[in-house]
Amino acid sequence: MKSEIKVLLLVILSSIGLTAGILSLLGLRNLIYPLLALAGADSINPCTFVIYTMLLIALSLKENISKRRIYAVGLAFVAAIYISYYLLGVGLVVLTKTIPVWVAGVVSIAFGAYTFITGYMEKSRIAKKKEVRKNIFSREATILGAFSLGVIVSFTLLPCSSGTYLAYAILISKVGRALTLILLALYNVIFILPLLIILLTVGSITESKSISQKIVQKSRELSMIAGVLLILLGIYVILGM
Repeated sequence: MKSEIKVLLLVILSSIGLTAGILSLLGLRNLIYPLLALAGADSINPCTFVIYTMLLIALSLKENISKRRIYAVGLAFVAAIYISYYLLGVGLVVLTKTIPVWVAGVVSIAFGAYTFITGYMEKSRIAKKKEVRKNIFSREATILGAFSLGVIVSFTLLPCSSGTYLAYAILISKVGRALTLILLALYNVIFILPLLIILLTVGSITESKSISQKIVQKSRELSMIAGVLLILLGIYVILGM
């Protein structure tokens, strides 16, 4: 477990360092904090882990599934979420191009309050949760099946992350098309990072499922932390940008 923790810390620090370094090289240091805060708050969103836990449980119920197959199916699922979220981000940027930057702060504060309150009250924000569960457990453990499932799941996560992603889209929509594509890529790398870490740094599907379930058990605290982080970021954007 100690070696897994070291790998976890290495991956997180490397990702943060890489993101900060790229933004510095692009002359966008003022976006380092907003990007890390928004993507970080989005990545620890319990909604994602609830669905990911369902997938891991479904995989663990399959007979004679190899570790290689688990990795392939898991990576296909994560890749689908990354691509779907990236394309969604492109659409949001186009739609928010004329919206003033201060609106991103307002959106962040409002969604942060919503996230905090729903977390405190332990209310699920996953759209059509029963249908998602049925879809996950009815599909075969294939790469294509996992990829298509990831695309479908991306839209069920929108109530959980739409405010965060909208605020980010408003912030980056003013920097130019090429830079926007890079900034969306960086955001989504951080967004999927916890899912990759859970999948790749543990020894078996049982351990992956166990870690994901433990995170879900802390969903109330995670939602409240994410909510506070978003509110603080919104204040920062309004006052400082």
